[in-house]
Amino acid sequence: MRVALVHDWLTGFRGGEKCLHELACLYPQADLYTLVHAPGSASPEIEALPIRQSPLGRLPGAARHYRLALPLFPWAIRHFYLSGYDLVISSSHAVAKGIRLEPRTPHLCYCHTPMRYVWDQADAYLGRGLRRALASSIIHALQRFDVRTSGPDQVTRFVANSRAVALRIQRHYGREAAVVPPPVDVKSIQPDGKAPDDFYLLVGGFVPYKREDIALAAFRGSGRRLVVVGDGPGRAALQAGAPAEAEFLGRVPDGELHALYGRCRALIHPQEEDFGIAAVEAQAAGRPVIALGRGGARDTVIPLAEGVGSPPPATGLWFAEQKPQALRDAIVQFEEQEAAFDASCIRQHAEAFSAERFRASIQAQVQATLEG
Repeated sequence: MRVALVHDWLTGFRGGEKCLHELACLYPQADLYTLVHAPGSASPEIEALPIRQSPLGRLPGAARHYRLALPLFPWAIRHFYLSGYDLVISSSHAVAKGIRLEPRTPHLCYCHTPMRYVWDQADAYLGRGLRRALASSIIHALQRFDVRTSGPDQVTRFVANSRAVALRIQRHYGREAAVVPPPVDVKSIQPDGKAPDDFYLLVGGFVPYKREDIALAAFRGSGRRLVVVGDGPGRAALQAGAPAEAEFLGRVPDGELHALYGRCRALIHPQEEDFGIAAVEAQAAGRPVIALGRGGARDTVIPLAEGVGSPPPATGLWFAEQKPQALRDAIVQFEEQEAAFDASCIRQHAEAFSAERFRASIQAQVQATLEG
């Protein structure tokens, strides 16, 4: 088959790019289309594909400041016209699924989420004041584009990365979606069999929806140690006002992050994620997760059960409200029941999200797309 892959942008190697990496391994002869490409930012398997970027990618500073061109995203993706392909697979969290196609081309969309900054996370990104009011016409235009490019004539089959995203696809697009969790490199992360050190871990991205501020506020004055890794636009401001209990390490190599997973008492997960790969990575190291009980965490974290019966072993616990006090209460609950968590059971649960399972599930979805 002649296959085309479409991805919103290639400027780093995060969760979406890890899914694209597996697609590149499945289809090493595919062509790859994207809005912006920063050479060398992705895996060697991705970089080996013929990569075609939109006119946005040729603008000065595009690899760093592409988000400022948000109103131009629909125009940029529609700049492409794909013809002669037997299959198109889009990896989409913005506009990738909206690429122009030859009629009747089978198109499988692996949807990380409908555009979060114009749907569910618009308030987090733009606030509620003057900035939001000024952006309202742009938001409505992007919403219309998003819906218009989601019909059966454009997308043959939707696949969501979690049940939460499948519900958003139903709500915004009126389409059903199968659920295939993203790949997690659980093989590279192993429990070390040692007792954890006395600290909690926060893996941050420092964009509005990640809500690192909640974790920092929850640890302020607690006497508990919080190690914070990661980087992003909001890091400097949060670090400047952080409590003494927080230690910021910045971006760390994968090996060091994996070691931190294994040494922490638990991962703190205060955000509502579409899926949340970090939560599975921590469990691959045998460590529990204290997570907001919304979004992808409801697929990846098994909370401590209440009542009778034989529930599956717990891999963490949920807290209900995105507030510091709710997280503080959850940490206290965790410490009271910490002995109930078994590292080997937590690790076994994480193995259900392996890259091998992702590839097999995607191949099944491709077959269903072609038959459809």
